[in-house]
Amino acid sequence: MIGCTFFNICKMRYKAFLFDLNGTMIDDMQYHINAWYRILNHLGADITIEKTKAECYGKNDELLERIFPGRFSVQEKGDLSIAKEQAYQTAFRPHLQLLPGLETFLQHARQHDIKMAIGSAAIRMNIDFVLDGLSIRHYIDTIVSADDVAFSKPDPETFLQCASQLNIAPEQCLVFEDSPKGVASAAAAGMHAAVLLTLHEANEFAVFENVVAYAKDFTAWTAAQIGKG
Repeated sequence: MIGCTFFNICKMRYKAFLFDLNGTMIDDMQYHINAWYRILNHLGADITIEKTKAECYGKNDELLERIFPGRFSVQEKGDLSIAKEQAYQTAFRPHLQLLPGLETFLQHARQHDIKMAIGSAAIRMNIDFVLDGLSIRHYIDTIVSADDVAFSKPDPETFLQCASQLNIAPEQCLVFEDSPKGVASAAAAGMHAAVLLTLHEANEFAVFENVVAYAKDFTAWTAAQIGKG
């Protein structure tokens, strides 16, 4: 549970909430890992599930290039990316749901006129899969996907684009993330981060000074208390 310390830290009033998607709004990272694990090993990578987990960041073509440098053309990487996302969506669709407490959190944020964005390394088809599958698109003011940036996390471009499109200063944005790479991206953008512990442990974020809270889901947080009054 979140305590008074968090609310004391959050006396600063945030005007925008920037959400990562996978592992942050939905608990689906293991499904991404499993889909990549099967595809990468089918391609001959001989990779463990733990190593696959460590490689699950950034754009799909970047992941493929890290594992198979120079092996695939741009078109081939695009085709493999689509195949992976189709496998992920098929496996995860029966389990598609928001993290506990998130819909109430989004409702509170909207009631308090807090702008909201998604800043994700997911491609558009996965973002649409979630927003339309859960009917939450109306909460989101702007989206920055893997298709919209030249440099993926931990580069700050994703979150800086979100802030720019919302016309909110970076220091007035609170980022919700689940991964160290994402928190590093927020730090580089000059933003605080609240961490969802869906895949990683709190000690994995100990090096970051911009983390203001940890929780397993959104039931511990109330947008009305950390948003602008």
